[in-house]
Amino acid sequence: MKILSLCPSNTELMEYLGFTHMLAGVDDYSDWPDQISGLPRLGPDLSINMDKVEELKPDLVLASLSVPGMEKNVEELKKRQIPHIVLNPQSLKDIEQDLIIVSERIGKPEAGISASKSFRAKIEELKKISAGIKSKPSLYWEWWPKPVFTPGKVNWLTEISEIAGAKNLFSDVELASVQTDWEDVLMRQPDYICLAWVGVRREKVNPEIVLKRPGWSELEAVKQSKILVLEEELYCRPSPRLIEGAVRLAKKIHSEAFSSF
Repeated sequence: MKILSLCPSNTELMEYLGFTHMLAGVDDYSDWPDQISGLPRLGPDLSINMDKVEELKPDLVLASLSVPGMEKNVEELKKRQIPHIVLNPQSLKDIEQDLIIVSERIGKPEAGISASKSFRAKIEELKKISAGIKSKPSLYWEWWPKPVFTPGKVNWLTEISEIAGAKNLFSDVELASVQTDWEDVLMRQPDYICLAWVGVRREKVNPEIVLKRPGWSELEAVKQSKILVLEEELYCRPSPRLIEGAVRLAKKIHSEAFSSF
C-alpha cells in the first residue's frame, strides 16, 4: 500500500507498527524515524498541499485532528474523495486503540494487536513502579510561554505525569489544554517546571527565561534548579513515543525507583 501521513504523530505510529516502508509522503514536521528523510514532503500539518496529496495517488491517508486547524485537511480529503482515516488521540488508551485501527485498515490486524500489547505492557510496568512512590511531585508543563498554554486533566501528559510518579499541576482543570498566566502558575507552586514548547527544539529553549517572570525567582522549583527542558517531540505529540518520554522523565525525578527500567 501507498500511505501518506499528515502529521508527526501519525508518522511515528506507522514506525511503531513496523509499516514505515509503506509511507510515500509525510508532512514537513515529521522528523522520526530517519528512514523518512528522503520522502516527498506535503507541507506543514496545518496547511497540507492537497494537490500534491492527490498527485501521489495514495491508497490511504492518515489525517489527524490533534491540533486545532487540521479540520480543513479532513474537509479537503472528503471533497476530493481521497481514501483516509482521521485520528484524534487524547489519551494513552486512544493511542493504543489507534494502533489497532490503522493496522486493520491496512489489512494487517495482527501487527496492531502486537504493538498495542507491547505499548500497554510498558505502561503497566511504569504504573507498577510509580504506585510504590509515596512522594509525588507536581509538574508544571509549559507548552507555550506567552500566552501560557499548559495541559489540563483531559490530556496524555496528565497520564504521563502519573506513570512517571508525579502529578500534573493543572490536572484539576477539565480541559485538554489550558490557557492561563504566570501568576496562576506562581500561586500553584509547582515542584518542577517542565519546558516543552510545541514546535521548538530543546536546544533552542533557554531555561533562564523563567527568572525574568515576576516572582518566579522565589519559586522553590527555581531555587532548587528543578527546571527541566524536555524534548517536545517526546511529550507534545500523541504517539507511542510518549512512553519513551515517560521513562526519561521518571528517571529524572525518581532516578533510584526507575533505575532498573
